[in-house]
Amino acid sequence: MSSQTPLLELKNIKKDFFGNQVLEDINLTLDEGEVLGLVGENGAGKSTLMKILFGMNVIRETGGYGGDVVLNGQVVHFNSPFDALEAGIGMVHQEFSLIPGFTATENILLNREPQKKSVLAEVFGDRLNTLDRKDMDARSEDAIERMGVHIEGSMSISDMPVGHKQFTEIARELSKEQLKLLILDEPTAVLTEQEALALLESIRGMSKRGISVIFITHRLQEILDVCNKVAIMRDGVLVQEVPASQTSIPELTRWMVGRSVANAAVDRREPPATEPIMSIRKLWVDMPGETVRNVNLDVRRGEILGIGGLAGQGKLGIPNGVMGLYQAGGKVTFEGQDIPLNAPRKCLDASLAFVSEDRRGVGLLLDESLEWNVSFPAMQIHGEFLKPLLGGLVKWRDDKAIRETTDRYIDELKIKCTSSKQKAKELSGGNQQKICLAKAFALKPKFLFVSEPTRGIDVGAKALVLEALKKFNRDNGITIVMISSELEELRQICDRIAIVSGGRIAGILPASQPSEEFGALMVSSVV
Repeated sequence: MSSQTPLLELKNIKKDFFGNQVLEDINLTLDEGEVLGLVGENGAGKSTLMKILFGMNVIRETGGYGGDVVLNGQVVHFNSPFDALEAGIGMVHQEFSLIPGFTATENILLNREPQKKSVLAEVFGDRLNTLDRKDMDARSEDAIERMGVHIEGSMSISDMPVGHKQFTEIARELSKEQLKLLILDEPTAVLTEQEALALLESIRGMSKRGISVIFITHRLQEILDVCNKVAIMRDGVLVQEVPASQTSIPELTRWMVGRSVANAAVDRREPPATEPIMSIRKLWVDMPGETVRNVNLDVRRGEILGIGGLAGQGKLGIPNGVMGLYQAGGKVTFEGQDIPLNAPRKCLDASLAFVSEDRRGVGLLLDESLEWNVSFPAMQIHGEFLKPLLGGLVKWRDDKAIRETTDRYIDELKIKCTSSKQKAKELSGGNQQKICLAKAFALKPKFLFVSEPTRGIDVGAKALVLEALKKFNRDNGITIVMISSELEELRQICDRIAIVSGGRIAGILPASQPSEEFGALMVSSVV
């Protein structure tokens, strides 16, 4: 290959889903060893473009695409991801594709395991070969070392914290000798700050070894730190392409959303001096990757309480333990009544609701319509959206009420979709997150836990989600506990913020206190 030939060219790429045009005339080039940052709001078309490049089945099943994908000067047509992998393209998706019961090493080398030849195999075929565990360990260790982070190859995926799962996915791609181009879709969304820095260093290392990288993230500073150039998409169109060294976060934001997004004005109010609506005492939770040892916390009626802290210190474990998703002990009272732990249905019956940080695993019925996702929990738990027939002997689904409610949330939360009948799996990640919120709002709870509501969401959608939570709290008097890794977001909408450190509450401060005071609590050791 001559140095003048780009590794990758995308020429006039077009794509529509169900009559909805999602990509229009995309042209991009990528040189060997170049790192391209791809940014845009949720629904801008980034993931669809990468699915075309990676030969994902959903593209072929929905009528294919227009334009050409050119690799090393040759037009290529990938009928499946296996074709893309064979051509040297790897992809790490937003959602993990690991086998939980397997170890990191087994996942990294899945379907490419080195084998030991046996005498019987000469007669009966390769099925009687055995795995060369020593060689597997060496190859896996080599791939992990290339990332500059430490993962235990023998650890089961089901026991790993979420950041280690992400690194296992990346190591799997790096272990492939033919890798020329790696697509990373929101790889740092689930990583701690230290892990994210390690990944950026790993991307620099890939670039030096001649591996090209397409890096999709909403963390714009990371784009500026590690990329050679940035491509900005908006509403399915490539609106700008610029060297990373010649742009800034405000400029990228303006191109992404078509307007200037200043930091949201903080509407400060005095924390309500109300009685506690929920009291948590001596809570412990057995959740992989989280430490919840002895949490004592009072949540006041009608407030928005933030829970922050460093990764793994326990902030995610608190709502998952209270709501019964992981084994927990201690005592929780709500409106003066004991809430039994390890009993999710009892929580829902008591008018508690939870928007999980795991929107695909816990939050959504991916193969069902938006209408069904929004209405089903309220129908099942509270008998909403049901019409009595024959004097109440029979109850029938009220499709009109379901459609009207779903359409209202689509409008209020600006959910990008073709209609309320569209399947949840067809939406972008950020729009799926909004459906999770709509589902919780439709339950009309008295108390809402919402965990990492803006993870993996672009700047425009973040402001909208935070405003929706604030409006839900103020208009309905709903008590909200928001768990987030983004301290500034907590400071924007919360009345008070509790910081978790070492599995305990290190302190609670009004949200108006300086960031430095919260930072000091995060690194404090609580006795």
